[in-house]
Amino acid sequence: MEQHWKDKISNPLQLGGIETSTLDNGSGRGTRIAWFNTGGGLRFKIVIDRAMDIADAFYNNYSLAWLGHLGVTAPQPFSNQGIDWLKTFGGGLLTTCGLDHVGGPEEDEFGRRGLHGEISNIPAEIESIIQPDPLAGKLEMSITGIIRQTRIFGSCFELRRKISGTLGDPKVSIHDEVINRGNTAIPYMVLYHINFGWPLVDEGTKILWEGAWTSREGELRSKVFKQGNDFRLCPAPIQDHNGDGEEAAFISPVADKEGNCVCGLYNSKIQLALGLRFNKDQLPWLINWQHWGINEYVTALEPATNPPIGQSMARKQNQLIFIAPGEKRQVNLQLEVVVEESSIKNFLTNFTH
Repeated sequence: MEQHWKDKISNPLQLGGIETSTLDNGSGRGTRIAWFNTGGGLRFKIVIDRAMDIADAFYNNYSLAWLGHLGVTAPQPFSNQGIDWLKTFGGGLLTTCGLDHVGGPEEDEFGRRGLHGEISNIPAEIESIIQPDPLAGKLEMSITGIIRQTRIFGSCFELRRKISGTLGDPKVSIHDEVINRGNTAIPYMVLYHINFGWPLVDEGTKILWEGAWTSREGELRSKVFKQGNDFRLCPAPIQDHNGDGEEAAFISPVADKEGNCVCGLYNSKIQLALGLRFNKDQLPWLINWQHWGINEYVTALEPATNPPIGQSMARKQNQLIFIAPGEKRQVNLQLEVVVEESSIKNFLTNFTH
C-alpha cells in the first residue's frame, strides 16, 4: 500500500479496519455483526451470529453479493428440519453449508437431516479482533471466532474461522479449521455457498470456471446446463425461473500444479472481475447455481467437499468423508476484486471458454 497517508492521519479507522455492532431493527434485531473495511475499496458485513458468514459486500459503489428478501436474520438453531433452512437464508456473499450434510432434507438409519445442515444458524464466540496499525507498519487485520455444532450422543464439531485482509488490498482470505472434538468418527460435508448479484451479475457477465461438468437435472431435463448452450454468460431474467426455477452444474474444477483452482465473474460493462481461489485437495468440487427469476436474479459459485447430494447418497457412493476424534480439516478460500485492465487480462488467462 502506497503511504499517501503518511503524517496525515490520527486514527487507523480513517483508512480501514473492523467495527463491530448489533442490528437493532427488523428480522435481524439483536444479531451481532462486524463491518470489515479493507481500505482498498472492498468492504463487507460479517454476521457473527450466523457462523461468521458474510452478508452485504461492496467494491466502492458496486454491490457484489446477492441478498434475499429478508437479508440478515437472527440465527434459528432449531431450523434443521425439512426445508426450514430457506426461511432464514438471506443470500449474502457467503453462506456456509454443513458441516455433516449438504443437500436436500433426508432421513435414514443414521438420522434425520434438514436442507444444508446447521452451521449457518450457529453464533460464533469471538476469539480475537486484530486491527491494522499502519503507523507501526502493521497492515494486516483479522477477526477470528469459534463456532460449535454439537450435541450429546452425536457429532461434536468445532469450526475455527479466521477472516483476514491487508490494508489497501481489495481481497479477503477465509481460513477454516474444522476439528472433531468428540470421541467417535463423524461425517464431514461442507459447501461454501458464495452468491453474486447485480450489478456484478448482469446480462453479459461472464461466469468463469474450467472443468468437467454434469447437470444436476440431467441434460435431457436441463434448460440451462446442456451442450451447445452458453451457460457461462449471464442472461436477462428468465420467466421460467420465477418461483422455484433454478438449475445447477456439478463441476470437477481444473487445478494448477500447486493444486489450486480459480473461478469467478467478469462484467466488462463496469470493468470489474471477482476471483475466487481454493485448493482442490480441500474442496474437490465446484457447483455453479443459476437462478434467473425476476427480482431473484443470482448466480453462485460453491466450492465443496461433495456435490449437494446429501449424506445418505454420498455414503452409498462411498464418497462420504469421516473425521476421526481429534482430527482437523483445513480450508483456505480467497476472494479478490480485480479492476485494473492489465490485471483483468491476466486473470482471464486462467479460462479458455
